[in-house]
Amino acid sequence: MRVTTLDRYIVSELIGPFGFGLSAFMLIFVATNLLALGRLITEDHAPFWAVIEYFIWGLPQVVPYVISMAMLLGVLLSLQRLSGESEITAMKAGGISLERIAAPLLVVGLLLSFLTFFIEQTIVPFSNDRATEILQVTIKHATSLGTSLTVYTPLPDGGKQLTAATAYDATTQSLLNVTVIQYDRQSVPQLIVFSDRAQSKGSTDWTFQNARTYRFDPDGSSVESTQQMLTVDIGEGPTSLLKRAKGAPQEMSRREIADVIRTGQLNAYQRGQYVAEYQSQLARPFACLVFALIAIPFGLRRVRGGGTSVGFGLAVLIVFIYYVVMTISNSVGTINDFLAVVMAWFPNVLFFAIGVYLLRRASYGAN
Repeated sequence: MRVTTLDRYIVSELIGPFGFGLSAFMLIFVATNLLALGRLITEDHAPFWAVIEYFIWGLPQVVPYVISMAMLLGVLLSLQRLSGESEITAMKAGGISLERIAAPLLVVGLLLSFLTFFIEQTIVPFSNDRATEILQVTIKHATSLGTSLTVYTPLPDGGKQLTAATAYDATTQSLLNVTVIQYDRQSVPQLIVFSDRAQSKGSTDWTFQNARTYRFDPDGSSVESTQQMLTVDIGEGPTSLLKRAKGAPQEMSRREIADVIRTGQLNAYQRGQYVAEYQSQLARPFACLVFALIAIPFGLRRVRGGGTSVGFGLAVLIVFIYYVVMTISNSVGTINDFLAVVMAWFPNVLFFAIGVYLLRRASYGAN
């Protein structure tokens, strides 16, 4: 397991192409966002400094994808150069197997996988929060963050309570335009509460201001009343609601997703999305290792002229196929928890198996 001169040489050959890939793919992502950023200035009349700050906070979200793609291109280009100048042939003539030549590249891919996972779970959620805040408050001048929220709470008598709000104001820990409906066991409404604002009391209890209530009796009659202050337990506190207000689970870390799942407030469709994303965030960073492996046999093939352009095109093709498979797998994984685990890892297992097969085939062909 000790680092040899061969390992250092292979890794040094990887650094240049990897840096090129990192720059090239990052520029592609930046270019695709320029039009949207321009619209914020021209249509929303956003301050230039706010748009730049929003753009900078949005960059960490694409870094994990860029790293994996840069690893793929870096391995392709570095091995194409070594193979084209017969250095791979010289290594094999010295008794070094292709597997041993590939080992340092795979180790780098594994280390980058852990780095990518760290970035996704620590830096990306924080940067997404800042980008959302700048977009909603500074650029669009919104008074609240998030989208519509719906919370279901079981009642002691076997019924359920539905709480719906149009937005969550994080600065005052308040729900806006709130509706509460309490149902009995037969799903018949017993109580309806309307309020413009409900403020948290630090727990699952919320204070509704100027609440209009409608109570329904068994005989079908109703009683309407207005209360200046009304406390209602909606079964969820401001912390979990703030996570909900962030929107899709793709904008959360695995810890935040787990917190939302544990609240029990998700319906079957929402739970499928959250569980699938929870598993996918663990599997997705290992694309760095998978891309490194599958790039090795392709990089060993000699390319006459245009090596960089051919390698770039091949890298884009492999990335495209991988993410198409991943998107389909994640969609299937929303069906249930078991499929979420299986389908989250399916793209990695599939491409890893293909990479092992191609590497073994190249190794046997060399012998």
